[in-house]
Amino acid sequence: MNMFGKRILVVAAHPDDEILGCGATLAKFVRAGKTVTLLLLGEGPMARGADDAQRERAVTSARAAARQLGISDVRFCNLPDNRFDTLPLLSIIRLVEEVADDVLPDTVVTHHAGDLNIDHQRTHQAVMTAFRPLPTQKPVLLLGFEVLSSTDYTPSGTFAPFVPNCFVDVADTLAEKQRALAEYSEEMRPWPYSRSHEAVEHLARLRGANVGLEAAEGFILYRYIIKA
Repeated sequence: MNMFGKRILVVAAHPDDEILGCGATLAKFVRAGKTVTLLLLGEGPMARGADDAQRERAVTSARAAARQLGISDVRFCNLPDNRFDTLPLLSIIRLVEEVADDVLPDTVVTHHAGDLNIDHQRTHQAVMTAFRPLPTQKPVLLLGFEVLSSTDYTPSGTFAPFVPNCFVDVADTLAEKQRALAEYSEEMRPWPYSRSHEAVEHLARLRGANVGLEAAEGFILYRYIIKA
């Protein structure tokens, strides 16, 4: 896993997106001794219109899910759920840049551009802008993940589809992803909902079968700079 470097930054719109999108891969990063930082921009559906106690449960769930994967650095911005489009894009970019300046990541993982959820789309835009390839900026590897109940809900022809071209073998960490998702019990749904443990298992098996593996998480590789 040397191509990913030592420092990983995951920028997700809501608590649980980070686990749904790349939880098993994050477990592999931690096992490999990499430093992982999670930046969760929004408050999440569980906290939507909620009181302080409910918001605190959302934060507690996110931290508990991260601990299941061995991650301690979780940062929150509490932007309003499903209303990122009411905020200036520049304000979201600056939140990402502030954490990037602190973490100095080698790899950045975020949402696919074509997700149905508007917060996912704005998060993608903010990350791509924050990490635009300037001569004065440190090169990073950029990856996009898929999120069940958003990426798969996008109607055909409305946005570019999610077609992964980078796969991580997660046969040995899929169970850790499922344990982390169990910390988001208020967000998960029963089968046959897309956001269910069974759907997570099926998707991992499908992505594995795409490339001859028992289980995998798929990503879009947006940028990878090889220096001479």
